[in-house]
Amino acid sequence: MKIVPGEIKTAQLHAYLLGSIAPRPICFASTIDSEGNANLSPFSFFNVFGSKPPVLIFSPARRVRDNTIKHTLENVYATKEVVINVVNYNIVQQTSLASCEYPKNVNEFQKAGFTPIASDIVKPFRVKESPVQLECKVLQVVETGQEGGAGNLVICEVVCMHIDDNILDAEGRIDPHKIDLVARMGGDYYCRASGAAVFEVAKPNMTCGVGVDALPAHIRNSGILTGNNLGLLGNVTAVPVVADVLYDDRLVSIMREYEDNETARKNALHIYAKELLDTAEVEKAWQVLMAGE
Repeated sequence: MKIVPGEIKTAQLHAYLLGSIAPRPICFASTIDSEGNANLSPFSFFNVFGSKPPVLIFSPARRVRDNTIKHTLENVYATKEVVINVVNYNIVQQTSLASCEYPKNVNEFQKAGFTPIASDIVKPFRVKESPVQLECKVLQVVETGQEGGAGNLVICEVVCMHIDDNILDAEGRIDPHKIDLVARMGGDYYCRASGAAVFEVAKPNMTCGVGVDALPAHIRNSGILTGNNLGLLGNVTAVPVVADVLYDDRLVSIMREYEDNETARKNALHIYAKELLDTAEVEKAWQVLMAGE
């Protein structure tokens, strides 16, 4: 499929974009109008873009169906302040309820059953039930267009951050399993970022990996190892030297069984190495792969 924007309806393009660029963190934005009336609404066009100064950007896009703007954007223009509340699994259904397009005089805190609490620096309320709340001053709003579907980039500076102590680990860092975040997918789909869905990818901070292009040809061109496997192997800072002491029982068995069949031996070694890489035993996988050389 090939899509050129402008050749299909905006609503269709919108659906394809949201289905392919995902998961997206959710900005649960609390604002007030010029008269002090509260508004609460979620947006998934959102992310963090710096830490000094700490800058967040979210985008209340113009409605596709009638090209109108949302109450949140009206309030941002009026007061230049917003509280961005993080959404986790415990409040996702209430957050979805707050996304309903209630009339301007309706308080979404009450409709969705959330508890408004006073902020320390800005005027909009925080959502008590949110595990992290970020008080922000609006620096700028960048309008990307005037037609339905156009974004309005609300560029915010964080002036105060509130973190629930219950989501911290013993070292005072945010534990991904405790914060239990959710993110937006396409259509009605969400995803939950905790449990088995969370995994680690080790990356050297100071030294670059050798790269997939530096791997020996028989490894780089393997029909058994996956791209993820090659990525792990290429993330070492130097191609390891084979250690004679790492001949375990399975490796010895492979070398003996296929002593006279080089192709079968390499296939068996690659299968064994893949199993090791799938459990992050990178050093041992290297030794297995190089044993037949």
